[in-house]
Amino acid sequence: MPNHALLSASSSHRWLHCPPSARLCEGYDDKGSNFAAEGTDAHALCEYKLRKALGMEAKDPTEDLSWYDAEMEESATGYAAFVMEMVEEAKKTCPDPVVLIEQRLDYSRYVAEGFGTGDCVIIADGTLHIVDFKYGRGILVEAEDNPQMMLYALGALELFDCLYDIDTVNMTIFQPRRGNVSTYTLPKAGLYEWADTVLAPTAQLAWNGEGEYHCGEWCQFCKAKADCRERANANKELAKYEFKQPPLLTDEEVEEILGRIDELIAWASDIRDYALQAAISGKHWTGYKLVEGRSNRKYTDERAVVAAVRAAGYDPYEHKVLGVTAMTTMLGKKQFNDILGGLVTKPQGKPTLVPDSDKRPAMTNIISEFMEDN
Repeated sequence: MPNHALLSASSSHRWLHCPPSARLCEGYDDKGSNFAAEGTDAHALCEYKLRKALGMEAKDPTEDLSWYDAEMEESATGYAAFVMEMVEEAKKTCPDPVVLIEQRLDYSRYVAEGFGTGDCVIIADGTLHIVDFKYGRGILVEAEDNPQMMLYALGALELFDCLYDIDTVNMTIFQPRRGNVSTYTLPKAGLYEWADTVLAPTAQLAWNGEGEYHCGEWCQFCKAKADCRERANANKELAKYEFKQPPLLTDEEVEEILGRIDELIAWASDIRDYALQAAISGKHWTGYKLVEGRSNRKYTDERAVVAAVRAAGYDPYEHKVLGVTAMTTMLGKKQFNDILGGLVTKPQGKPTLVPDSDKRPAMTNIISEFMEDN
């Protein structure tokens, strides 16, 4: 049995928007990444912490984790504590809530061969709780209308809807390195309606390799993003502005470019990376060649450097106060706040132009405030 479904829950945001991308990606190898490996380690630690908190037998995986550090320890401990709070809250209305950890969830009723693994499933008093741990610090992941969470919920209902009187589905994302706890609550009937009217027909298109290609922010984790024709065409549309200077563009043209500029930059970067890897593998690009990049000098033996510099009468070390992040790691968050809470400030960030959908409040009196600080 494969470890990953073609129409996986984790990639559902992409294939629901761009159905044929699922089959297109079959032709690409799984390359993995340090971020994925780090996330796998963090999930293993979370599972251990939660099982111990629930009084279950569990083997401490720490010595086998390549990416383990104090931040991962703190994040996993926080996750276990958060779930235990949910369990204790559930016990107020249900004496014996069902708690499942790393539960295989099959949603193949709606998606061919569809399955995934839920980090934690809790069933209590008519409510199904799905909890998903996200270790990434880059992209903020929201629970609202999140198809991965909704697929997990459908898989859990497939197992338990006939055993328990479930009427509400509660989906929560715990993302500690972004300080993000996001919850989305949906009536069971609403989830089933989405599954019948949106999920099932789109999943059938994706399984068949049919439907239309659509590019958007969901392209970020697509294996075909570098050489996708649809994505290239969408980004090349901006070429019509290539020879216009910004002051000559209309407001509407500037707004169109702003809405696409992050994707355009990402696409250009993906093309560069794709071409480089192809060249390293032997591909010749007309007009281009591989050369040795710039590098920085480094010591061959730091101990010998220390001894030599000290012998010459100098101090080889740089002495300065640890930064906030390093100091927090050394002291721990609580002790850091107790000792240094009153000595830390967070200056106002520089103005950044973002879409209206961004949850941060708009800056007011921007010109006077920014000029005063600078």
